[in-house]
Amino acid sequence: MVYLHDARRADPHLVLPECRSILVLALAYTNHGSNSQNPYLCQLTKVNRGRVASYAWGRDYHLVFPERMKKLVTFIENQVGEAIVHRWYTDTGPLLERDLAQRAGLGWIGKNTCLINPRIGSFFLLGEILLAIELEPDAPFEQDRCGTCTRCITACPTGCIQTDRTIDAGRCISYLTIENKNEIPLEMRTLMGNLVFGCDICQQVCPWNRFSAEKVDLAFSAHPGVPNPKLDEELVLTLTEFKNKFKENPILRSKWRGYLRNIAVAIGNSGDPAFVQLLETAAQSGDPLIRDHAAWALKQI
Repeated sequence: MVYLHDARRADPHLVLPECRSILVLALAYTNHGSNSQNPYLCQLTKVNRGRVASYAWGRDYHLVFPERMKKLVTFIENQVGEAIVHRWYTDTGPLLERDLAQRAGLGWIGKNTCLINPRIGSFFLLGEILLAIELEPDAPFEQDRCGTCTRCITACPTGCIQTDRTIDAGRCISYLTIENKNEIPLEMRTLMGNLVFGCDICQQVCPWNRFSAEKVDLAFSAHPGVPNPKLDEELVLTLTEFKNKFKENPILRSKWRGYLRNIAVAIGNSGDPAFVQLLETAAQSGDPLIRDHAAWALKQI
C-alpha cells in the first residue's frame, strides 16, 4: 500500500519535533470467532448471511480511541501541573505502530503480522500518544512465542501470509474488502467465502487467542444487522440507507459501492439459485463496480 511509504514513520520527531516519549495503548475488543472450529470451513457455509470482522461489529474505533486518549492526556497534564505538547494517533498517522508497541513491551509481532500479547492474544487495537515529556520506558518484548506453530499460515484461504512475517496485501481478504476500491481479482473471489468486511481467520486459529477478551467493551457492542448481515437485504441498500445503517461504524470505510461489491461476491459464493433475480437487477446497476461483480455472481450460480 503506497500510502504507507512515508519517511516520517522512521522518525517520530518528524511528526512531533518536541516528542520525548511515546505512550502506546491497547484497546481490546471481543473475539467473536471460535478456536474449536475451522473458520475457513465456516465461512463457506451456504446461508443468506455475510461475515464481518469482529472489530467492526460496533462503533468505529477511530471515534472511540481519541475520546479516551484525550482524557488520558488531561490526566497526565493534571499530574505534572502544566499543559503538554502532544499528538495522538490510532492508525491515522505515519507511525510504525506494531514496532512501537513491541518496543513498549505490549507483545511480539507474530507470524500473521499481528501484535500478540501473551495475556490477551491479538484481538486489540493500538493507539499512540506522542508526548513532549520524558517518561521512564518499559522494557521491550523481545521473546518470540510463536515457536514452530504455523496455524495462521495454513488457515489463510488466500495464502497471503508469507514465511518472512509479511503480508501480500493484494491477496489479503481484509485489504480486498476494505482498502481496495477497485475490482476484486477474479482468482481471489471464490476464496473469500461470505466474508464481506475484513477477515479474522489468522487470529481465530491462533492459540494465543484462547486468552482474548470474552466481555465486549460497551463501545464495541454489536450494532443491529452488522455482525451477520442478510445478503439479500444488503445488496439492495441505497447510498443513503448504507450511510444511515453504518453511521459511526467501520464498514463505512469500504464505501457503498465497495460494500455492495463484496456482498455480490458472497452471494456468488453461496451458489444459491434463490439470489438469481436479485443479481439480475444488480447486474443492471448504474455503478460498473457493482454491475460487474453481480454479473460474475450470476455466472457462479
